[in-house]
Amino acid sequence: MKIGISTACLRKEYETEDAFNVIKDLGAETCEVYLKTFYEYRPEFAKKYAERLSGVEVNSIHVAPNNFEPQLFYDKRRERGDGFYWLDQILRSAQLLGAKNYTFHGFARKGGERENLGDWAGHIWEISNFCARYGVKLCLENVRWCLYNRPSVFRELKNRCSDLLAVFDIKQARKSAYPYKMYLNDMSGAISHVHISDVDENGKTCLPSFGVYDFKEIFKNLKGAGFDGAVIIETENFKDISDIKRSIEFLKETADKT
Repeated sequence: MKIGISTACLRKEYETEDAFNVIKDLGAETCEVYLKTFYEYRPEFAKKYAERLSGVEVNSIHVAPNNFEPQLFYDKRRERGDGFYWLDQILRSAQLLGAKNYTFHGFARKGGERENLGDWAGHIWEISNFCARYGVKLCLENVRWCLYNRPSVFRELKNRCSDLLAVFDIKQARKSAYPYKMYLNDMSGAISHVHISDVDENGKTCLPSFGVYDFKEIFKNLKGAGFDGAVIIETENFKDISDIKRSIEFLKETADKT
């Protein structure tokens, strides 16, 4: 496993383009680039900081939820076209950064809507094929309030779109109230990368090693699900950036011993 962080961890202190020297100094082996705005989606922006990566590997691209992804599921082609315009911009940026994975939310669940995984899978197939043209994999993240809001959703979509991969987020699994192992079983053999965090005794999300999780067990279960990829720290809850370095070192050591 490779241990890395998301630029989202640093967004309060650093703009996206200024984060990579910090990421390297923290000892991360890889990273996920979190693009916050439509301005940042454009390949013209990516060109400006592609040379500033400082040798840091970009595992994946992640964007602000609900900016445009829901449009990819609209019925009318013109409306979907706006979504695919921005997806094209992001995928061109991914190519410039060498990222092979796109972390995807889909759309927000409103609650009470009729679930139609058959129709949704058709859109997923279209989106996945579009990503493949750029050499990027579509990776659906478990998020309690979005498309993949419970175990079994991914497997049902995967059965209809064989190229679809999954992103496991342990924080979102906890907040969904389903045991995280149920998500790992659902994603088994198809996990692209992992978003990792910890939780303290008061239920607040924190950096790994600052909470109560048994990461040796978590890594063992990840390996049991066929995963050996990028483990990305994703949380803004820490007192000092130096705490991230401690988390990275802890996760590297734990992964090596598991």
